[in-house]
Amino acid sequence: MKLTLKVMPLISALLFFQKGFAQTDSTSNSKTTFTYSADVYYRYDLNDAPGKINNLTSFTNSKNSFELGMASIKVDHYYKNIAATIDLGFGRRAQEFSYNDTGILRAIKQFYISYSATSNIKFTMGKWATHIGYELLDAYTNRNYSMSYGFSYGPFSHTGLKADIGLGGKTAIMIGIANPTDFSSTTSANKVFLAQISTGSKNNKIKAYLNFQGGVGFDQLDLVLNANLTQKFAINYDGTIKTVKVDASKNSWTCNAIYLNFDPSELFGLTLRAEYFDDQKNIAGIGANVFQTTLSGNIHLKNLTFIPEIRLDQSNKELFSKSDLIGSKNNTSFIAAAVYHF
Repeated sequence: MKLTLKVMPLISALLFFQKGFAQTDSTSNSKTTFTYSADVYYRYDLNDAPGKINNLTSFTNSKNSFELGMASIKVDHYYKNIAATIDLGFGRRAQEFSYNDTGILRAIKQFYISYSATSNIKFTMGKWATHIGYELLDAYTNRNYSMSYGFSYGPFSHTGLKADIGLGGKTAIMIGIANPTDFSSTTSANKVFLAQISTGSKNNKIKAYLNFQGGVGFDQLDLVLNANLTQKFAINYDGTIKTVKVDASKNSWTCNAIYLNFDPSELFGLTLRAEYFDDQKNIAGIGANVFQTTLSGNIHLKNLTFIPEIRLDQSNKELFSKSDLIGSKNNTSFIAAAVYHF
C-alpha cells in the first residue's frame, strides 16, 4: 500500500504530461511518444515436484499458477537535440530486473536524459537497459517468453554516463562508465567500463554487435549477430564469456545461444532457441552445464500476441527435482502467455 501511494502521483503526472503534449506537439519543436505493454502467463512444470519450482532463469519462477508478468508505461520526449526517457514497470519482471533497488526505485526500469552534441555524437546519463546480450526485458520485444541463462546471469541495467558515436555508414561505437552492474545507487567508488562496436550491411539484413563490460575483478565480452536471410526466416546468435577473479585465479562461465525465427504469415511465427550454458566453475551459481531448447509460437491478433511455449532443460548434474527425494538432470515445462503492446 505504501509503495502504491508513492507511485500513483508519478503515474498521474505522466498521464497529465501525455494530455498536455498531445495538444502542443503539432505546433512546437517537441515530440512525445508513449508506449504501453502488459503480459500475463501460466507455467506448468511436468516434473511437478512438491515445493519445487524447477526454474533457474528470470521472470518465470512459478508453477501451476496464473501469474502477472509486468505492466509498463514508457514516455519518450524530444526537444531539438535534447531527449528524456522515463520507463516504469510493475510486476514480477520489474521487481527482478531492479533486484538491488527498494521502494519506488524498483518500478524504474529506465530513466535517462540524452544530449546530441552533433548528428553523430550523443551523450546519455541515467539508468538504461544493458547493451549486452540478445534478449530484452520487455516481453513484447522477445519471441520466446521464458528467458535464457545468458540473459538471467548477465547484466540487466547500467546507471552512469555513456557516449554513442557514429563512425559513418552502419558503424558506431559506444563507450561509458557506470555504477557497479545493476545498481541504481551505490556508495562504492568502483565503476564499470562499458563499450560496444556495432556494424551492419547496407540493407540492414546483417547486423553485428561486439559488447563489453569490465570492472574490478571481472570482465564480460559478448557477441550478437543478426541475419534476416529472407522475409520469412532469420537466424540470430548470442555468445558471451564472463571472467571473474577468485582469490589468485580467474574462472569463467560461457554461454552460446542460437535463435531460429520462421514466419510463414503475418499472423503466426515460430522461434526455436537452443542454448548451451557452461558454469562448471560455479561462477554464476549453477555449478553445472545446461543445454536448454525452447520452442515458442507467436500468434498475432493486432496488438495482442499469444505465446504457447515448451521448454526442455538438460544438465550434467541433478539441478532439478522430480520429488522431495528424487533429483533429475532434466526438466520440461510449458508456458502459455499473452502479451499486449500499444
